[in-house]
Amino acid sequence: MNLALTDETLAKLTQVQEKMLTLPQEDVHTEHFFHAGMYVRTVTIGPEVVLMGALIKIPTLLIVSGKTKVFTGDSWIELEGYNVIPAKAGRNQIFVGMEETHITMIFHTNAETLEQAEEEFTGEYEALVTRR
Repeated sequence: MNLALTDETLAKLTQVQEKMLTLPQEDVHTEHFFHAGMYVRTVTIGPEVVLMGALIKIPTLLIVSGKTKVFTGDSWIELEGYNVIPAKAGRNQIFVGMEETHITMIFHTNAETLEQAEEEFTGEYEALVTRR
C-alpha cells in the first residue's frame, strides 16, 4: 500500500482539510512517548469519527488496529484487524472510524523532547492535538 501522495492530491487534500476545520472538531485521544530511540504516537478514533492527520514529511512505521477506511491518495481502502504498514514520506491520510481504531506511528529519532519529535515528522506541528 502506497500512502505517499502526489502534489496534485496533496493540494486537493489541503482544500478538504480547510473545509473540515470549519466543522465542529472532536479531540481524539493521543498518547506519545520515546522508547529505545524511537518516537511512538498513538491516536484513537471512535466509530464515525473522521480524522485527517497532518502532512507527514518522513517515512514511518504505521500500525492500524481496529476497523477503518483510509484514503490512500488514489482510493479508499478498508483496514480491519491488525495492520503493519511501512509508510512513505509525503503523506496525509484521512481515516474514517468504523469501530474504535488505534493508529500508531513510529520512527527513529534523535529528538530530546516530544515537541522536537513532532517538528521532525510534520511542518504542521502547531495544529497537532498535543499542542492545544
